[in-house]
This record gives sequence, structure tokens and C-alpha cells, in this order.
Amino acid sequence: MKDVKLRVARPTDRLEEVVRFYRDGLGFEMIASFDDHDGFDGRMLGHPGAPWHLEFTQHPGHRAGRAPTQDNLLVFYLPDRTAWEAAIERMRANGFSPVPSFNPYWDRHGMTFEDPDGYRVVLQNAVWDV
Repeated sequence: MKDVKLRVARPTDRLEEVVRFYRDGLGFEMIASFDDHDGFDGRMLGHPGAPWHLEFTQHPGHRAGRAPTQDNLLVFYLPDRTAWEAAIERMRANGFSPVPSFNPYWDRHGMTFEDPDGYRVVLQNAVWDV
């Protein structure tokens, strides 16, 4: 499965707000989008050439709701301190404030932000070698 690409997909009731969080706040790029594809609108965000991206969909008449818990996380490891600080500043400059993590482990070397649906993103200033 070495050449596998990963898409993390989830529905939202706030498509444009979620796009703003991931695009403007986190600095992802819109790599694809669709409207009224079998009744669904969707936006895919990530980085061109990366082996992963996020897809957010909205379907009129279907309520997606909020995250089930505060421990539903996407964790991004940014080992370079300067890059990590720039990412935190970009989030703040776009109006997104950090929230305390449900698991205090993430607060030791990172900051957690909550998207408009209540899903959380941790920007972790650490190396993950696995």
C-alpha cells in the first residue's frame, strides 16, 4: 500500500466556513471542488502532490451536525519551530483562537484549534518518527 493516497471525507453544514478555516487559517489549497454532484457540493483541500487531502461535503436537506466529542482530532506535526509559529500566527490573524485540548498532552508542545463544526486540529511542534 505504499502508493496509496488518503482522502479524509466528512459532511458539514457550514461548507464555506469550514473551507475558510482550512484554506485561510491552516494554509491549505483548494485542490478540487464540485457543485450539485448527485445533490452534493464538495471541496477538497490539501497541498498539491501530497499523498493526502481533506474533502468536505454538503447535501441540502441533510443535517451533518457537530463533532461527536472534543477528542476528534487531526494532528499535524510541524517540527520546525519557525514554521509552527507562523502557522499559529496565520490561524490567529484569520480570527481563529486556540482552545484547551481535551487531552492535555497536546497542549505541552502544540496548540489546538476548533473548526466551525467542532472538529479539532492540533498543530504540534514536534517530530513524529514512525
